[in-house]
Amino acid sequence: MAKKPVVDKVINKDELKRRQQSPLVTPTDLKAKATRDIAGGLNAILADVFALYLKTKNFHWHMSGPHFRDYHLLLDEQAGQLYEMTDPIAERIRKVGGSTLRSIGHIARTQRVQDNDAEYVEPLDMLAELREDNKTLAGRLREVHDVCDEHRDIASASLIETWIDETERRTWFLFEASRRGDATGH
Repeated sequence: MAKKPVVDKVINKDELKRRQQSPLVTPTDLKAKATRDIAGGLNAILADVFALYLKTKNFHWHMSGPHFRDYHLLLDEQAGQLYEMTDPIAERIRKVGGSTLRSIGHIARTQRVQDNDAEYVEPLDMLAELREDNKTLAGRLREVHDVCDEHRDIASASLIETWIDETERRTWFLFEASRRGDATGH
């Protein structure tokens, strides 16, 4: 005969209802609005990072031309950096009491980075598209940083500062790798 689980305390009906409606709510000192705002902003960033990761890998896999090796390795490095952002973003969402993305479909509904399903893209066009996507991501990270500042979420803001720096570095490398040699980069 199976033993009944030991219950440390009696749970009232309101507490039981709350747990059933939001069983994954992490305790936090942040107000409900802060949790909603921060988790919403970070989930949008997470979807964009997953979309940009896959686009970067797509271009990495389909790179061609005389600079193949350099571009191929650059994009692989950048994709790895993007992928490394995903778990800390998702965990931060959970730490502030939010719920994070659950599926590829959820990512697709949330992402703002546009996919590129073209059969062929010129190498310099790949770099330019990724440069613009990273530049846009940096701006979106700044927006979420402002939300974190507004709600005094120092930990999320600190992580975002690092991600902004990494995103600006990717933007810079993509810009420099695609320069054609004149002083303006055009």
